[in-house]
Amino acid sequence: MSDQQRLTARVIGRVQGVGYRWWVVDTATRLGLVGWVRNADDERAVELVAEGQPASLDTLEAQLADGPGAAWVDRVEPSRGPASGGMTRFEIRR
Repeated sequence: MSDQQRLTARVIGRVQGVGYRWWVVDTATRLGLVGWVRNADDERAVELVAEGQPASLDTLEAQLADGPGAAWVDRVEPSRGPASGGMTRFEIRR
């Protein structure tokens, strides 16, 4: 587990109501990551936590700025740290 990392990110823009959370789940799952994504309270952002191999997190982080076709991302605010473990899949939280 020591080679695993955690990516915490806030994605700001038109990312609610456009399938962004489902896109994150699909993208993260294909990359072998576990974690969660949810809509932020302010209606202009989503928040996510992803854990896995650093290279897979790098790929996800790079793709967060694009998202699905209907989304418009103004900025991504990422941070990294050690993985905490305990998650078994990638899911949407409410």
